[in-house]
Amino acid sequence: MVLFLTCIVIINTVGSAPGILLDPSMSMATLSAYPTSNPNPNFLPPSEQASQEPLPQIQHNNLSPDSDSDPTPSSNPSFHTPIPNPPEAVPSATPPPSLLHLSFNQDHGCFAAGIDHGFRIYNCDPFREIFRRDFDRGGGIGVVEMLFRCNILALVGGGPDPQYPPNKVMIWDDHQSRCIGELSFRSEVRSVRLRRDRIIVVLEQKIFVYNFADLKLLHQIETIANPKGLCAVSQGAGSLVLVCPGLQKGQVRVEHYASKRTKFIMAHDSRIACFALTQDGQLLATASTKGTLVRIFNTVDGSLLQEVRRGADRAEIYSLAFSSNAQWLAVSSDKGTVHVFSLKINGGSPSPDRSRSTSDPVTSPHSSLSFIKGVLPKYFSSEWSVAQFRLVEGSQYIVAFGHQKNTVVILGIDGSFYRCQFDPVNGGEMTQLEYHNFLKPEAAF
Repeated sequence: MVLFLTCIVIINTVGSAPGILLDPSMSMATLSAYPTSNPNPNFLPPSEQASQEPLPQIQHNNLSPDSDSDPTPSSNPSFHTPIPNPPEAVPSATPPPSLLHLSFNQDHGCFAAGIDHGFRIYNCDPFREIFRRDFDRGGGIGVVEMLFRCNILALVGGGPDPQYPPNKVMIWDDHQSRCIGELSFRSEVRSVRLRRDRIIVVLEQKIFVYNFADLKLLHQIETIANPKGLCAVSQGAGSLVLVCPGLQKGQVRVEHYASKRTKFIMAHDSRIACFALTQDGQLLATASTKGTLVRIFNTVDGSLLQEVRRGADRAEIYSLAFSSNAQWLAVSSDKGTVHVFSLKINGGSPSPDRSRSTSDPVTSPHSSLSFIKGVLPKYFSSEWSVAQFRLVEGSQYIVAFGHQKNTVVILGIDGSFYRCQFDPVNGGEMTQLEYHNFLKPEAAF
């Protein structure tokens, strides 16, 4: 049986602080289960969806608006700003859309693209367009957040002609092909994160955590200026781990909601540029604006477990991603190379495929001068990537591990889709398995 979440919530117009502003025609919240056919057959046929734990029954609960003022809106983050059309000409009367946002879903099996007149959802393996929604007037979507393969998405307007105000999170039900509710704020929404039991909204200097079941505001977190909307949440059943920037430069804050503990980690001397969390929330990878080193921490005690080197020159890190078994870490940057590092970490939840085979490398390669560690600078004892894939330098790419063993999926803001395979034993250059431009009309299935 495939479950579909239908959020039907009521209006709350008290005050101007964050609150729920919802469809006045709705009076309660329910969970709808479809035991037979999928009402949107293009959305989520994968068999694993049926095995996921059910989404919560949503109950009506009025929210008390918070009286704290929110930060003043500022420029959009890098992946949420208008991006020029791809350089390749499309042989069509209709020009290719401008891409405003790219993101993977929680298990990296799908990805979402926000464009200047709507949004599109794609499957990664096999690559295909699942569906698209085009809006007639305006239509710019600056944030699209999926909830695994559920028919519920979170949308935020973006671009020069946004479909929705950039200070609102719109809850879109693709079963009904319309918005069924919204979260409204005083300042622009930088990003949204979804779990089956939580909605997390990230503003410039504040994060709001809502319960998905009754839309009750559970927690507010103050952060340092966070224009990229950096935030990561665990996806494992039960305990929630949330990571966000702290109140100091180079600091990350880890919230363990199950144990009601907060951990602050001074990860870098420079500002935090990017971070990623394992599905179980036990491991955290961070990179700073310097972009030369990536550090892996234990989120429980904040200890540094491993440090790997992307390169010697400064770089802007666009994305970090753990493999499902936390054996590998992928990194993309503006230098045009995607790196895969081998992790030598015993932390994290055990899984059947976590154990290494005798042919697998135990660590990432070291410099040939690492034997005189402590005499020469730290650079010479660094751990380097096992595998690499070369792309166009200067363009923006995000990366995730594919569902097939030893594969990575790379998405470009120019519309490029790559699926590559790396050799876990010998390393070196990855092999390109697949390429598409998902912005071209012929890419649709």
